[in-house]
Amino acid sequence: MPKTVLIVDDSASVRQVVRITLSGAGYDVIEGTDGQDALARLDGTRVHLIITDVNMPRMDGITFVQEVKKLPAYRFTPIVMLTTESQSEKKAQAQAAGAKAWVTKPFQPAQMLAAVAKLVVL
Repeated sequence: MPKTVLIVDDSASVRQVVRITLSGAGYDVIEGTDGQDALARLDGTRVHLIITDVNMPRMDGITFVQEVKKLPAYRFTPIVMLTTESQSEKKAQAQAAGAKAWVTKPFQPAQMLAAVAKLVVL
């Protein structure tokens, strides 16, 4: 049974590239256009990993991570930050919120798949 990954990014082109990368490797993909939209998609469906941008309208990625960690069904779901941000302060905030990894855009598909493979749990 394929593992499900939730992609959260306000850029349709970034979501498309990540979706193609993950779908090609056999993952099922759900998409959210920002943190608020993605929270609405966390309806009890099993999600094995979340990949989220940091800078988004309505709800940024760090706030999204904090909100996800409050949901009992998703508290232990690993989260990867995929962003253009490289500031150590932002990384520390994301880690404190519960993010497990940080991937900088632009990314290489092999780099993304390696990070996903390390974090996806059964």
